Amino acid sequence: MHHVDPNVDVNLKINNIPVTVKGGTTIVEAASKVGIKIPTLCHHPDLPVRATCRICVVEVKGQKRFKTACNTMVEEGNEIYTNTKAVREARKTILELILADHPMDCLKCIRNTNCELQDLANEYNIKEIPFTPTAEVLPIEANNPSIVRDMSKCIKCGRCVEACQAVQDVYAINTANRSHEFTITTAYGKDLSESTCTYCGQCIAVCPVGALYEKDDTGRVWEALDNKELHVVVQTAPAIRVALGEAFGMDPGSVTTGKMVAALRRLGFDKVFDTNFTADLTIIEEGNELLQRITEGGTLPMMTSCSPGWINYIEKFYPELLPNVSSCKSPQQMFGALAKTFYAEKSGISAANIFSVSIMPCTAKKYECTRPEMNSSGYQDVDVVLTTRELARMIEEAGINFNNLAEEEYDAPFGLSSGAAVIFGASGGVMEAALRTVYEVVTGEVLQDVEFTAVRGYTGIREAEVDLAGTKVRIAVTSSLKNAKTLMEQIKKGESNYHFIEIMACPGGCIGGGGQPFRATAAIKANRAAGVYEIDSSQELRQSHKNPSITEIYEQFLEKPLGHKSHELLHTHYTPRKI
Repeated sequence: MHHVDPNVDVNLKINNIPVTVKGGTTIVEAASKVGIKIPTLCHHPDLPVRATCRICVVEVKGQKRFKTACNTMVEEGNEIYTNTKAVREARKTILELILADHPMDCLKCIRNTNCELQDLANEYNIKEIPFTPTAEVLPIEANNPSIVRDMSKCIKCGRCVEACQAVQDVYAINTANRSHEFTITTAYGKDLSESTCTYCGQCIAVCPVGALYEKDDTGRVWEALDNKELHVVVQTAPAIRVALGEAFGMDPGSVTTGKMVAALRRLGFDKVFDTNFTADLTIIEEGNELLQRITEGGTLPMMTSCSPGWINYIEKFYPELLPNVSSCKSPQQMFGALAKTFYAEKSGISAANIFSVSIMPCTAKKYECTRPEMNSSGYQDVDVVLTTRELARMIEEAGINFNNLAEEEYDAPFGLSSGAAVIFGASGGVMEAALRTVYEVVTGEVLQDVEFTAVRGYTGIREAEVDLAGTKVRIAVTSSLKNAKTLMEQIKKGESNYHFIEIMACPGGCIGGGGQPFRATAAIKANRAAGVYEIDSSQELRQSHKNPSITEIYEQFLEKPLGHKSHELLHTHYTPRKI
């Protein structure tokens, strides 16, 4: 391939429309600039280009063969045609071949009406398939708590492989064989539960069809809601409120907190609580743990523990570094432990009759709640985890008109939280929240500017240094497991000079979780993050330690941060699980 200069303008025509773009622009990108949509299926804007499906073929004047628009760079003077008879027929044939090898059970499929293959079949007006059906019915793999694989529906686009390898560097799924034997599989064809899979769900997030999806636990929740013996409580994660609206046609990043609370009440939950409350609590415990490690010579750098995909990763890939991980449970699990102890005590309801549900942006949370150590009260901390998508399906099933709901408030005592808690939803949020509290605890001074913008962002590894009364604390923040690996290798080699590291398994943090609404891109995730920071900046209460409900729970129940009761309920341990 010839050298491409991104600073040089390239002039061309697409469907006779003049276009000027920078060198290195693909035909797909150039076409979108003038409002021309070229269909894609294997291509995803946030993943390396594979160009395997050929749906995006176009004609380039003077060239004998069609070009794939997703990976062909434009050249000076190109005359490109995206909608000739030959191009349309080629795309239609490619689609018909894919559909001939695909089970046509759309009505039963979890992606029905939200499937990229179905959309294309519609757009190209495919009403019959002229080829002999070759679809095989393969067994569905559903023997882990988080991810279901239905390889009968796999169209072999390879997006999941790129997400698992190029983005996450986990390599739980791979390609195998060639030609018509080509397939997507795990190492040695084993189940995901026996692989290096961390259940982050990034493979699900990019799958264009119903080959990968979260385990559906809505049935268990409906059953609990219908059981008059049970007191069913629900908690909602910070990142849900800026993404749920997408399932109902709202713009990404729309803040739907009040409508979401109202919808949960209408579904029949007895109490609607906010995970943000225990995010504040996590900051108090984790901040104090950091200070203890710095002053008493504990294992440094300390690393955050609220992302279960990340915890699964370190247990499997770097078990020798587990002492570096904070012993704090995630906010979800802290909430579950308090719901069945503090809340049970305050409400006079037996823990045995409290059914605890959490709504999370995350598929790994489904696995986390089943961990045997997550039962501080003698009962499972959290009974069921639903993803954002599952909640949206329940709201639709109940016939609730989400967009028209009047806003409602969370229930006490777990309804009040700070802006520091809500930013947990974006990469860098936990770090920023911790700094807002740790700064004041150490210096005894009021923090004038609570926004630590250096740790905000989407890509790479961000770092900063904070002066805490003469002690320089060096911090790092990243999201995606590939970036986490870079930081782990530094620690292993003794080259890490950080005190505190925040790691989120999913790119962009929880706003980009594997359980969030489909078709998210980096731009959509940026809008969700903006929604989270908008909630934070509009709140009067922006620091965890200033939340009066947190002060109250220590006075009435937990006694003190890192105390005996806190350790019993809010902290945990990890297990090496090297594959």
